Order: sequence, then C-alpha cells, then structure tokens
Amino acid sequence: MHPSLRLLSLTTTIVLLSLAGLPSLELQPFVSSSALGQTTKGDSRQAEAERLLEEGVQLYRQSQPTEALSRFQKALELYRVVKDRRGEAATLNNIGNVYDDLGEKQKALDYYNQALLIRQAVGDREGEATTLSNIGKVYSKLGQNQKALAYLNQSLPISRAVGNREGEAFTLNGIGNVYSGLGEKQKALEYYDKALSIYRAVGDRAGEAAIFHNMGVVYDDLGQKQ
Repeated sequence: MHPSLRLLSLTTTIVLLSLAGLPSLELQPFVSSSALGQTTKGDSRQAEAERLLEEGVQLYRQSQPTEALSRFQKALELYRVVKDRRGEAATLNNIGNVYDDLGEKQKALDYYNQALLIRQAVGDREGEATTLSNIGKVYSKLGQNQKALAYLNQSLPISRAVGNREGEAFTLNGIGNVYSGLGEKQKALEYYDKALSIYRAVGDRAGEAAIFHNMGVVYDDLGQKQ
C-alpha cells in the first residue's frame, strides 16, 4: 500500500513554505487492486472490479475525484456480487477518501466505518490501521481533536505490529497535525520528526515533502508568536 499525496514536489514545497497561514498537509492512503493481492483468474466480474478499482485510483491521482468516485462505486457493486470482502473494504475506504477530499466529511465517515467493520471482521490488520487513521484524520478536520487522537492512537500500534512503515508515518503525521491544531507545537514537531525519519528510510519523497511543509507551518506559527 502506498500512501499518496497530490504529488507535491520538493520544489513546490519550498515555495509553499514561504507562504503564511498554510494548513497542514494530509497524506491520503489509497488501495489499488495490486495491493490486494487478488488474482484475476476465474470470475470476470472479479477482474472487472479490480480494473475499476485501479482506474479509480489513477483518476484520483490525476485530480479527477468525480470520475474516480464513479469507478469506485461500480467496483464496490461487483466486489459485493462476488463476495470479495477485502476488495469491498478497500473500495469503501477509497470512496471515503474521495468524499473527504470533496469536503463531505459525514459521508466519508460513513464509508470509513463500513470499511472498518469489514476489515476487523476479516482480520485485515493493516487495512484496519489505515481506516482508523482515516477516521482520525476526518475528526481532526472537524475539530474533534480528542476523537481524532483516539482513532490515531489505535492505529499506530497496529501499523507497527504489522510492519507497515508508511502507514506508521501516515499516522504519526496525523497525530502531529492534531497537536499542531491544539497549539502544542513542540509536540507536533516531535511527531513530524518521527514521520520524516520513516519517509526518508523508505524513500517516500512525497511523504517527506508533506512533512517538511507541515514543519514549516509550525515554525511559521512559532515565529509569529515571538
């Protein structure tokens, strides 16, 4: 699974850091069909669901959320027909990501919660951690910081237990964003620094760029108070 940002380059991030009042960046983890480890042999509907899921991810990364949503909805129907619970949960999670991006937070939570129940039921620990982080991220944006921290802190040990380093970094970034919003800037920097170390270790330049951005926002806030 590869958490994705809207593909900020490091050069773009440097420009962004020169601007005041920027929000903290959130990384958006999408699940592609290849990450599910599915085979396309047998039922053609399974293959079609996987194709639609992959198309949706690519469309979202091309900043076409409405088109992505259409593909995900069609994939969801097919995954339900073939009773592929993991595919269903991955698609529900991706739909939640799109609605979150479109600003429809309650719809995002509805889809994330459906995904979470399935992932817990089938024992998909990595997926469970991802969806817990996504729920925490939405609550953070809604200003419900304690709820956000509760979900993020559930996610973090699961990501560590399953060895999902990028998932761990994603969650650390989310926790940093919550503390930044609460005004606990030094604590935010501690979590960003942990996330940055992981993104550097795994070679995720987009994740690294997002963390530099978020650190820049915090340092800018600290500078304004001096």
